[in-house]
Amino acid sequence: MPVRDSQRARVYESETLLRTMIDRADAAEAGRSVEIAGSTVTLPIERRFASIDSVQTYVDAVLALEDVRRRYPRASRRCRVRARAGQGAAHYEHDAAVIAVPLHVAGHAWAMRELVVLHEIAHHLEDRDPETTPHAAHGPEFTARLLDLLDRVVGPEAAFVLRCIYGRNDVRVG
Repeated sequence: MPVRDSQRARVYESETLLRTMIDRADAAEAGRSVEIAGSTVTLPIERRFASIDSVQTYVDAVLALEDVRRRYPRASRRCRVRARAGQGAAHYEHDAAVIAVPLHVAGHAWAMRELVVLHEIAHHLEDRDPETTPHAAHGPEFTARLLDLLDRVVGPEAAFVLRCIYGRNDVRVG
């Protein structure tokens, strides 16, 4: 029996807000600092990708990190990256261990960025098989994995900001 993914929309909304904050920091002449939850935080620079090959290189590098391998046994399983037609959402195919990412279309490449790819890597690192052990794809365990990846790969500032946004949006973290 499928498990309802009750916080999926709130997770996506939270990640969209973080991406928007980073985009605005990229465009701002005044700097990368933001105030959130009573703290002043300098937003990190987010990696952007020009090709599927560059996304694949990034995924391979993240999964090869010693602390990621130590914490997540599934990091040792190869994850392939492929192009996805159209501008729809990026997604992860669990059985095939494949991340599908929309490419540049008319100069727009919203998914060819680090935060989107880390979201899909967080799905890859899920140890439970969704067919044999149903669970919410964007539940508390997922959000905890994504925050952990952000902290390890992008920086603690990004993880802190997303954790604050999760709190504001009532997203549970395991």
